[in-house]
Amino acid sequence: MSKENVEEQSAIREKTIVKTSVIGIVTNLFLVGFKAFVGLMSNSIAVILDAVNNLSDALSSVVTIIGAKLGAKQPDKKHPLGYGRIEYLSSMIVAALVLYAGITSLVESVKKIITPEAADYSAVSIIIISVAVAVKLILGTYVKKQGKKVNSGALVASGSDALFDAVLSASVLASAVIYLIWGVSLEAYVGVVIAGFIIKAGIEMMIETLNDVIGKREDAETTKELKEIICAEEGVLGAYDVTLFNYGPNKNNGAVHVELPDSMSVSDVDKLTRKIQVDVFHKTGVILTGIGVYSFNTSDEEAAKIRNDVQKTVMSHDWALQMHGFYADTEEKTIRFDVVISFDVERKEALQTLTSEIGALYPDYELTIVPDVDVTDLSE
Repeated sequence: MSKENVEEQSAIREKTIVKTSVIGIVTNLFLVGFKAFVGLMSNSIAVILDAVNNLSDALSSVVTIIGAKLGAKQPDKKHPLGYGRIEYLSSMIVAALVLYAGITSLVESVKKIITPEAADYSAVSIIIISVAVAVKLILGTYVKKQGKKVNSGALVASGSDALFDAVLSASVLASAVIYLIWGVSLEAYVGVVIAGFIIKAGIEMMIETLNDVIGKREDAETTKELKEIICAEEGVLGAYDVTLFNYGPNKNNGAVHVELPDSMSVSDVDKLTRKIQVDVFHKTGVILTGIGVYSFNTSDEEAAKIRNDVQKTVMSHDWALQMHGFYADTEEKTIRFDVVISFDVERKEALQTLTSEIGALYPDYELTIVPDVDVTDLSE
């Protein structure tokens, strides 16, 4: 994946997001017109609120377009890693719009419960609402599919919201049929249910976006792929501590530790790590900005025995998920290694336990134990 290919894919991604969002805007505006007309003519608060929800969907698509355009800006002196994270801000605005629409809908529905007004549906109203359900199903499926294709959280959220809207519109349709058959008006109550679901969707979207901004655990498949690419290189004995730094959708920098034989020269290490960086970028688009090195004992039998003893001791604890980066210098009398500690135990307490146990096994050695965070969920 060359720089030109990365830029070409980014351009295609931006174009797809804009095109899909425009389709969403046009479709939702048509639905707003249809539902607002039906709602006013039939005096149906549920249908009117459904129209308001479609309007918020159209506004969400506008925000998605703006976010995609700004996020695609080239890096500059002020923002050397690009503007990709703007898309997360646009997703947060979309979530806020959905949340506002839900709260407004809830207030209006409660007012209608307190001061009810009879609805008046016609056959045309029923047909229009039925068409709206079908349109939302098609639109939601299309938008969600495109969102997954280009890794756009805003599009995926919009698509899911559209599919959910189809279910809500179907509930409005059901209440209309019940009213026509039995004369029982459930309008305001259906409006409360719709508002509740809209608020729930807005909160979930907000939480998901906040997780992206704060930083969350990387997908297990992604880290597995990176490790497989790195470990396929001749001389690499292991890859650990994979960490990705996200600067927007499909914009990741990363760091990793590789375990190499202690017989390699600095020149060999330099050549190998540069090759790893190129291979990882070409195959995944991830830029490895840092590659740390663990040295592995290759000729010291005593060091090998120490390693086995220490590993057995460390891994006897459920909260010790992995040990790596081990090196024992039998002449200098030093032992150093990293251990991945589960979030289920206090790190300080775990380190004290390991230091005490290994110190008892090898009292003449100076211990250096580095606690690592379980960033790739090794417990699973």
